[in-house]
Amino acid sequence: MIVLKNVTLRRGTKVVLEGANVTLHPGEKVGLVGRNGAGKSSLFALLTGALHPDAGDVELPPRWRIAEVVQSMPDTEDSATDFVLAGDTPLMEAQAALAEAEARGDGTAIAEAHQRIQDAGGFDARARAQALLMGLGFKSGQLERPVNSFSGGWRMRLQLARALMCPADLLLLDEPTNHLDLDALVWLESWLKRFEGMMLVISHDREFLDAITRVTLHLEDARLTRYTGNYTAFEAMRAERLQQQQAAYERQQEKIAQLQRFIDRFKAKATKARQAQSRVKALERMEKLAPVLTSADFSFEFREPESLPNPMLALKDVACGYTGADGSPTVIVRDVRRTVLAGQRIGILGANGQGKSTLVKTVARVLPPLGGQITEGKGLAIGYFAQQEMDVLRPDESPLQHMVRLAREVSPQAREQELRDFLGRFRFTGDMVSQATGTMSGGEKARLVLAMLVWQRPNLLLLDEPTNHLDLTTREALSMALNGFEGTVMLVSHDRALLREVCDEFWLVAGGTVQPFDGDLDDYQRWLLEQARLQREAAAPADAASPTSRPGAAPPAANRREERKAQAQERQRLAEQLRPLKKELAQVDARLAALAEEKAAIEAAFASGHLDPAQVAGHGRRLKAIADETEALELRWLELSEDIERLSA
Repeated sequence: MIVLKNVTLRRGTKVVLEGANVTLHPGEKVGLVGRNGAGKSSLFALLTGALHPDAGDVELPPRWRIAEVVQSMPDTEDSATDFVLAGDTPLMEAQAALAEAEARGDGTAIAEAHQRIQDAGGFDARARAQALLMGLGFKSGQLERPVNSFSGGWRMRLQLARALMCPADLLLLDEPTNHLDLDALVWLESWLKRFEGMMLVISHDREFLDAITRVTLHLEDARLTRYTGNYTAFEAMRAERLQQQQAAYERQQEKIAQLQRFIDRFKAKATKARQAQSRVKALERMEKLAPVLTSADFSFEFREPESLPNPMLALKDVACGYTGADGSPTVIVRDVRRTVLAGQRIGILGANGQGKSTLVKTVARVLPPLGGQITEGKGLAIGYFAQQEMDVLRPDESPLQHMVRLAREVSPQAREQELRDFLGRFRFTGDMVSQATGTMSGGEKARLVLAMLVWQRPNLLLLDEPTNHLDLTTREALSMALNGFEGTVMLVSHDRALLREVCDEFWLVAGGTVQPFDGDLDDYQRWLLEQARLQREAAAPADAASPTSRPGAAPPAANRREERKAQAQERQRLAEQLRPLKKELAQVDARLAALAEEKAAIEAAFASGHLDPAQVAGHGRRLKAIADETEALELRWLELSEDIERLSA
């Protein structure tokens, strides 16, 4: 097990840990949470031996094998499979021992090395490495590509696969979900649930933490506190602990005030002097409790848009992609026919490489459409959050310089102090407003992009993985701000909590098309698992012969006449009860289908671009009425279905 005893750790002048005491047991799955900059990565470095405590002791079993995701970008000509395979250190050591034994011609050592390779699973290691890669989203054609041919995000996936390849006693994962889409995230969750060693994971994805952790370590103000339970349980227990601490502090303050009043009143009276003196000593002996001082929660809100065009935009037969260096177009998504209305909350789903970011960049005017037509509503103001923040930031400029330029371009000139005050609301205070953006952390860059979005006063927000570098507090602030935003949101994210809280409909980008996804995130995860199963079945060889059926039990004896009669009567009674319910359910189904057809026709009319203002207003009102009626009918459909299911059971 891992034991920290009175550990103090400093990084420069900052105290990261002070008097930390905690015990972690083999096999525990631990989530390490805390604000950005609290020192979580420093604690990981302490466990790996990269840092040493300034005081206290850190105890780990001496023979434990530790695996971690290296944060540096690999640059090698090795193939993706060979790079991941090298993460299996026992296998690499056994293969090195075999090569050395063969060079010496030592037959005994050769036999021992072969046994070590077999014990390390060397004969199926390549297949295991490739299974890890494909689980994390790599295609079969990419498995032998050199590592340095992949982009940064894919190289970080390679580092993750390399860490998972190691048969570790302790697995350290620092933000493993940042470069994953939902497909890979679902796969990673299932893999980590089966991992038998101890695991510590730093993550700002609450659903990911809830799924895989059963212990939570909270690092705040250099104090390390252990909670039993996942992140949701931790939040509840911490809130209760803070309430109890505040109540104890308030009770002590009342006691101190009472003692002080007695001392002040009677210390000058001879008859009460001894009692007053005893109160002074009691006050001195009292161990003072500290008030609950939690860091101020970060919050912000989007300003009210100046206008809300409806529809916001219409895409007609749009092709999305990019133009190569030779001028030839590469189409990734084609024949997009969608209409974006005022107030919609659209989550965009799909695997990496299917074209989610390309679609968003095309709508954001970053990429020109390769075909078709995009019709924008009058007064459309787009706010775009790029997946790579530096796509919209200048590394040599400070936050204040960004805001000065933005204020000059999109709104009347603002005074410098106004811009400083505005940046302060996003935690840019003091010298931070003059710091070069290129030297900032990922979280700070993301907050600056959010500040710039708020200043622009958009009515259409296009957000491509906005939470990659945000801590949990900032993610919650973003969720609240988006829910209060009056315009339209189109969101690409692997943060399921954000998608659930913000989006009420989804588009699926898959197979070169964009289609509405009829379901919620749980349905999408089931769809992903089904697609993975179908792919595995397609890749597996067909069985040479179908399995024979196991003989069943002997057929039961014929029922007696009275039993058959009673069963028939029961079926008739049930049918009479179900008949009106099924009839109404069929009517609801038919009405829902008719409303869906009418909605599609109206959206097609919007997409045609041939409507006059009166028709646009009339169609907008009709869409609102269709939405209200659909919501009521769906509720009735659920009630009828539950009644039918209950009676049938």
